Amino acid sequence: MAEGLPLTLRAYRLLTAAATPLAPALISHRLRRGKELPARLNERYGESEISRPSGPLVWIHGASVGELLSVIPLIERISEREFAVLCTSGTVTSANLAEQRLPKGVIHQFVILDTPRFVKRFIDHWRPDLALFVESDLWPNLIVTSAERRIPLILINGRVSERSFNRWRRIPATIAALLRCFDLCLAQSAAHAARYRELGASHITTTGNLKFDVPEPPADPASLAVLRTAVGGRTLIGGASTHAGEETVLIEAHRRLRGSFPRLLTVIAPRHPDRGPGILESAHAAGLKAALRSRRELPRADTDIYVADTLGELGLIYRLAPIVFVGGSLASHGGQNPIEPIKLGAAVLHGPNVWNFAEIYAALDKSHGAEEVGDVEALASRAGAWLKDGHGRAAAIAAARATVAKLGGGLERTLAALEPYLMQIRLEYRESHA
Repeated sequence: MAEGLPLTLRAYRLLTAAATPLAPALISHRLRRGKELPARLNERYGESEISRPSGPLVWIHGASVGELLSVIPLIERISEREFAVLCTSGTVTSANLAEQRLPKGVIHQFVILDTPRFVKRFIDHWRPDLALFVESDLWPNLIVTSAERRIPLILINGRVSERSFNRWRRIPATIAALLRCFDLCLAQSAAHAARYRELGASHITTTGNLKFDVPEPPADPASLAVLRTAVGGRTLIGGASTHAGEETVLIEAHRRLRGSFPRLLTVIAPRHPDRGPGILESAHAAGLKAALRSRRELPRADTDIYVADTLGELGLIYRLAPIVFVGGSLASHGGQNPIEPIKLGAAVLHGPNVWNFAEIYAALDKSHGAEEVGDVEALASRAGAWLKDGHGRAAAIAAARATVAKLGGGLERTLAALEPYLMQIRLEYRESHA
């Protein structure tokens, strides 16, 4: 297959092979920045202390937390059919999520560095019978080598943002060669399917967005009870998965609203929990009293800003806050997933930068199930209006839930598309062990 690859991919393979000796330096740099777990560095090199399970193995790869969350129900359904499942992802936060949320028996590993040597070692060890890549995390060596080994490759919950689409069109032969490695491309929508088709994918099916079928995030009952008691009957606003700059907007919105709502408490859960102390300092600089959850502090009666700088606890906030600002949307990060707070009954506010979830937010805004706010003034105004108008807030929540329900069903359609491949794998194992 290497002979048929475009020059860009052949050059990439040569360059990454030559760069292999530099891998330890890269990993050390990432380790110092908190982007690696010291006990699991060997996984980046394709090594593992875990043996490959016997029987057919389905490998599912997603970049980070959002991708992993979207496929947990799919992983559960595949596991129920007695397939072994290997899940790979690239971030520490996704590894922590995997530990908390993946079904028992599912193996999680960090994705290897994309060099030919490490990819070969990884595939030699795990020998997957089917590979499912989630959304758009396309590593050339990983994909090309899997195709060369005749491992069926399927892109699931596929999406191509407008930004990525325009970038890929500058190197059409490269993306076409990568997409042709996939036996099947399952797109989130007709618009994404059209982009895949234009980029060179051959077998495309629109199955819908798996994120609409993800259950609400869990919450530890004891932790929820303790936090609910600490909050008491105070008025709450939540900020979820926030990025740098968005916390200062939430803090300023709090300052503007507390005159009308003297018992207001704003709970902020940053996308990256290690930023908690910095947010605490910003709140203090604004003259507000704040507390950090990572220090096991609880909000007191005079706490203005409660920073929930812990992992896996968004379910707590969504169950307590009637209004949630979903982050990554005032900052230029493309927005975060609004579906989870909606399923738990929160009214959603978001900024204008939501290209990662453009169709979801467009449908929500059209149905008045969510509201766009472009600055601190709009955020304070809309949040204040919803806090005063319980009926209007309830109408927005009902519209949002109806929209999410209408757009669901992607899980069943994805399973139906995968069924022939799962049956074939099962049949081949039975014949080889007959």
